[in-house]
Amino acid sequence: MMHDYNEETGRLAQQVLDYARQRTELEPIPTGGTATPERLAELVGETITAGGLGGQEALRVFTEVLAPNCLSVDNPRFLAFVPAAPTEASILFDLVVGSESIYAGSWLEAAGATYAENQALRWLSDLAGLGAEAGGVFVQGGTIGNLSAMVGARGAAAARLERLRRNRPDRWVFLIADTAHSSVPSAAMVMDAEVIHVPTDSSRRLTGPAVAEALAHHGDRVAGVVATAGSTNLGVVDDLRSVGEVCRANEVFFHVDAAYGGAALAAPKARPLFDGIELADSIIIDPHKWLFAPFDSCALLWRDPAQAQAVHAQHADYLSFLDRYGQWNPSDYAIQLSRRARGLPFWFSVAAYGTEAYGESVQATLDITQVAADRIDTAEHLNLLWGPSLSIVVFERKGWEAADYEACTDAMIAEGTGFVTPTRHDGKPVFRFCFVNPRTTAEDVDALIAAMA
Repeated sequence: MMHDYNEETGRLAQQVLDYARQRTELEPIPTGGTATPERLAELVGETITAGGLGGQEALRVFTEVLAPNCLSVDNPRFLAFVPAAPTEASILFDLVVGSESIYAGSWLEAAGATYAENQALRWLSDLAGLGAEAGGVFVQGGTIGNLSAMVGARGAAAARLERLRRNRPDRWVFLIADTAHSSVPSAAMVMDAEVIHVPTDSSRRLTGPAVAEALAHHGDRVAGVVATAGSTNLGVVDDLRSVGEVCRANEVFFHVDAAYGGAALAAPKARPLFDGIELADSIIIDPHKWLFAPFDSCALLWRDPAQAQAVHAQHADYLSFLDRYGQWNPSDYAIQLSRRARGLPFWFSVAAYGTEAYGESVQATLDITQVAADRIDTAEHLNLLWGPSLSIVVFERKGWEAADYEACTDAMIAEGTGFVTPTRHDGKPVFRFCFVNPRTTAEDVDALIAAMA
C-alpha cells in the first residue's frame, strides 16, 4: 500500500537522504545544464504510468537525467537574475519541514513553527526599524508579497476615505518608478488597478518631491506608493527617507519592495543606504535571494499587522474554531490560507549560525562586487556602465551585438564555465553580475571575464 512504511520504503528513504547529503556536500557545485522537451522525452519518456515506476527507478530518473538538466542556482558562478546560495543548515532543515507535514496557516495547528518563524521575522523587522508591534508572515515569493502588500494598501486607502466621508475612486492607482519590479504592475492588473510611473532622479531613484507632485495630481485615486530597495536590474535603492516622509504627511500607504536588496540591512556598512525604510507601512524581503535560504521564501512585514488582518483574514464556519487560538494565525496576513512553514529553513539557519555570521556573509558579497567592478573597469574588452550598486554591476562587451551576448551565454552553459545572461541598459544589450553567494571568489570573476574575451 502507498502509505505502508516497509523495508522497501526504508531503503528508498536512505537513498533519498544519501542523495540529499551528497548534493549538499558537492564541491565544486556543478553548473548544471538544460534541455529541450523533445530531448527529455527521448531520455526519460513517460514517468506517470498506471503501475508506477517504483521509488528507486523514479529516483534514478531524477538524479541521473532530470536533475543534471537543471541549472544550479547555488553555483558560485551563477550570477544571472538574482541567484540563491542556501546554507547547508537551511537545506537540511528543508527536509525536516517536509517530513513534519505541518499546516502552517494557524496558530492552533502550528504554534511551534509559527513561534520560530515569528522570531525570524522579528529579526528582519528590527533590522528595518519597523517597531515593536510589527509582524508578518512568510509567503511564496516577492510577487505574492507585493500583491498582498498592495491589497493591504488599498484597504488602508479605502478606510481613510470612509473616515473622511469621501467616495472611493472608480479605479485605484499605485505610484511607482520605472525601476519597480515587474510583479508590481502585474499585481495592479490582478487588482484591476493602474500604475502611474513617477519620474526618477539622475540616479534613477524615486524621490519625495516627485511623489508629492504625483499625489497632488492624482489625489484620492492613490491607493499607495511602492518604492524599491534594490531594483533587480541595477540595484537602485530609492530615496526612502523623502518618499516615506511625503507618504506620512499625506496619509498614503508606503510599501517598500526590498525582496532582493533588503538582505543588505544585515551588513552594518550598508545600512545607511536604507535610511527611511523604517517609515514603511509594509516591506518584503526574500530570504531565498540574498539571505541564504532555499526556495521559496518571502518575508512580508507589516508595521501594523491589524491593518493587514482586516483585509486578509478569511472567515468561514469551519474556520471559526481557530479564532479561539488566534494568538497569531499566519494566514491572516497575506493572500493565502493553506501554507507550508516556508520560513523554518531560514529560521533554522539563522538560529544555527547566528546573526553575526549573516552580516559577515552579506558583507562578503558586497566586497566581491567591488572586486568585480574593479576587474571589469580595467579589462580592455569591457566597459563598466553601472555599479557597484548593492551587489550588482552592469557592463558591456565592446563591439558586441545582442546575438553575441546570447551566444556567449550559451557557450558558458555548454562548457560549464558559469551562467551570466544578458539584459538591457539604456536600450542596449549588456551583461550584468548579481552576487549573493559568499563563496564566489575573485578567481570565479576572472574566469567569467575571460570567457567574454
